[in-house]
Amino acid sequence: MLYKRTLHELIDLVDKGEVQAEDVYESVLDRINQKDKQINAYVTIFDEFEENPTGGILKNLPIAIKDNMHIEGKRTTCSSKILNNFIAIFDATAVKKLEENGAVFIGKTNLDEFAMGSSTETSYFGTTKNPWDTARIPGGSSGGSAAAVACGEAIAALGSDTGGSIRQPASFCGVVGLKPTYGRVSRYGLVAFASSLDQIGPITRDVEDAAILMNIISGHDEHDSTSAFVDVPDFTQYLNQDIKGMKIGFYDKTLQDCDSDVQKAMDESIKILKNLGCEIESVDLPSAKYAVSDYYIIAPAEASSNLARYDGVKYGFRADEYKDLKDMYLKTRSEGFGDEVKRRIMLGTYVLSSGYYDAYYLKAQKLRGLIKQDFDKAFEKFDCIISPTTPTEAFKVGEKADKPLQMYLSDIFTIPANLTAIPAISIPNGLSDNGLPLGLQIMANAFREDVIFKVASAFEKEFNLRDKLPLD
Repeated sequence: MLYKRTLHELIDLVDKGEVQAEDVYESVLDRINQKDKQINAYVTIFDEFEENPTGGILKNLPIAIKDNMHIEGKRTTCSSKILNNFIAIFDATAVKKLEENGAVFIGKTNLDEFAMGSSTETSYFGTTKNPWDTARIPGGSSGGSAAAVACGEAIAALGSDTGGSIRQPASFCGVVGLKPTYGRVSRYGLVAFASSLDQIGPITRDVEDAAILMNIISGHDEHDSTSAFVDVPDFTQYLNQDIKGMKIGFYDKTLQDCDSDVQKAMDESIKILKNLGCEIESVDLPSAKYAVSDYYIIAPAEASSNLARYDGVKYGFRADEYKDLKDMYLKTRSEGFGDEVKRRIMLGTYVLSSGYYDAYYLKAQKLRGLIKQDFDKAFEKFDCIISPTTPTEAFKVGEKADKPLQMYLSDIFTIPANLTAIPAISIPNGLSDNGLPLGLQIMANAFREDVIFKVASAFEKEFNLRDKLPLD
């Protein structure tokens, strides 16, 4: 069953001539055909193997791409009616780098519409289900990518993370999800939600696969003005290292918001890290408790600006009947956007409007600076900071669909890393009382993904879910 293998295992098998890349593709495609009617991880499936002639480390192995990143000649829908018929005319830089290193693509994965959501329930193409329990959500907005990797419908995938949209679904689906430092990976060709927060990253079965993909997709890009001029190390060299003596800050204030099984998993995680020789102390991040409130001013403000381009004039959906240009704008946007996207556009437009900008948006940006100062101070003492990834296990489909404020709080621990532009990973650290995956979040200072890989790799050797695939 080749679909069960990790990326690095398959690279090795193809290298040795023991496996053909096309056989891996067919194995994954068969798995999709068997399971995706239950899971709905994909918006578009590429059902023919097209060999990549470039060669490279990825050996023609199949990767899934979240459907808010462009693949030239393929649909990019952002899981929205308004882009249902849009065909990309260029590759996103991260996609292009994967192609240049020998990847082929198996399909485009489902997401919350325009990446706005925490459950993949706001998609125009229907809800993605959690493969561990199809009555539950997979998390969001990269729920399709996380569910596909967890279920064996992809060997690895790319997601995007604006407030936890890689890490939260990775936690809920029992896989590894990394949000890199802002600027580490080019955003060119990623359809913007909130431009100062969005970041592309890998979703994989284990930490080594994440390091392999990070080696490929990282680096400066002249097409992205926010792309950083920072050297890219070989992240795989930080795997399998001794972490004895590392100083880790535990953001224990998070536990008061957590279910008891999440607390138990964190207690066990701390024991593992202590047994590995780490020094763990409580860390105080006084402004972080305001992060969710801060995020839901800044992110909608940027979204309202970014989504103004979808008006039915140049591309995408246009309403069929309208009286004049203004009516065409109104009907196109009313019919083309879903409720959650409309909610965020309205909120963002409000906080940017005359008379409210200073009261809300400007204060939110100042608070963002205070949150960053707290983390900067913490990283003077600690190599990294740990917390649960999420306060609960995956919740049931429909449970929070009409309770947006409760839904937003599922990202309470992940949002600070986006506001402060630092890297963060979620790795499996236990199972809930219902047998559902839970996640450990590891955060490090900007451009210190090396620290994250060292700690995550060492922890994973003591606890992993790699060999367990749901729905078997």
